[in-house]
Amino acid sequence: MSQKEDKEAQKVSHETDLYVEVPSTCIPIVYSPQYNITFMGLEKLHPFDAGKWGKVIHFLKEEQFLTDDNIVEAREATEEDLLVVHTKLYLSKLKWSAVVATITEIPPLLFLPNFLVQRKVLRPLRTQTGGTIMAGKLAIDKWGGFHHCSSNKGGGFCAYADITLAIKFLFERVDGVARATIIDLDAHQGNGHERDFLEDRRVYIMDVYNRHIYPGDGFAKRAIKRKVELDWGTEDMEYLQKVELHSEGALNEIRPDIVIYNAGTDILDGDPLGGLAISPQGIMKRDEIIFRAARRRGIPILMVTSGGYQKKTARIIADSILNLHRQGLIGGIALDAAGPSLQPVAMGQSVLPAATVSTV
Repeated sequence: MSQKEDKEAQKVSHETDLYVEVPSTCIPIVYSPQYNITFMGLEKLHPFDAGKWGKVIHFLKEEQFLTDDNIVEAREATEEDLLVVHTKLYLSKLKWSAVVATITEIPPLLFLPNFLVQRKVLRPLRTQTGGTIMAGKLAIDKWGGFHHCSSNKGGGFCAYADITLAIKFLFERVDGVARATIIDLDAHQGNGHERDFLEDRRVYIMDVYNRHIYPGDGFAKRAIKRKVELDWGTEDMEYLQKVELHSEGALNEIRPDIVIYNAGTDILDGDPLGGLAISPQGIMKRDEIIFRAARRRGIPILMVTSGGYQKKTARIIADSILNLHRQGLIGGIALDAAGPSLQPVAMGQSVLPAATVSTV
């Protein structure tokens, strides 16, 4: 066995606590209070709302969609879990507060002891990453991110490559999962997972993003099989037409075993970083388009809620989840006369902080 093959075998054989059996009574939403980053107000120095996920869950509880007893509790990804994708060298760099300050774009972290940075910043990110991995398995079971972070480099508030990890775990551990399609609808190009899967023909990437903003990674664009570049101020009609046309085209071109849907809300009109002009109703319709496309084809879907830099995005995410449920596109309904369970949803992270709504 070659060194490369031996390394791959070690990755597959490591024991993980992330692939757990989930009670059938649970709604397929993966979340943990540990997702939310709060520490001396430092989280307010970044435009992303680091408590967004807790607010989404609060709204869903208010609508009596969720209770504490039927949420799937996310677990923290261990170093062994992270090594499935990341290098030891990269993970060791995160033991330097200056590196984390650069990745998260919160300069004052530079002056904090690393044990505090680990506890207050990286542990939540590792829990979000664990949630995304769990959500991928949940999507497959129920049926029947950080998109700027690659294996050896973080950026754009993304310290761990949760989308890449979720896909690699599925490829290595779940029989019958051999192809994945990433539909990345965050306003920013998903350069992290694009770099990770640049030479991997098992992964098809569709990316719809504002061509004028971060990261502008020309090298990573080579991995995109269906590229849709938008201009400043793109509005609902043009946007939704392109999303529907290209998502249908992507899923017709290659039928995957799972769809990873990066549902960033930084496309919302007024977002300080996205530069697009999509309405709340447009975001809800966009999510419906993707779920219906997957549902018609019987493809499990993992949804990560990704970027979004306005306070009202949490309410919009909750409203979209409720709408998908009302439309019969998500939920924890067991087998019945209509056929398999409906698509699930899981909260996690991906792309300039994201929550992971794992859906099937």
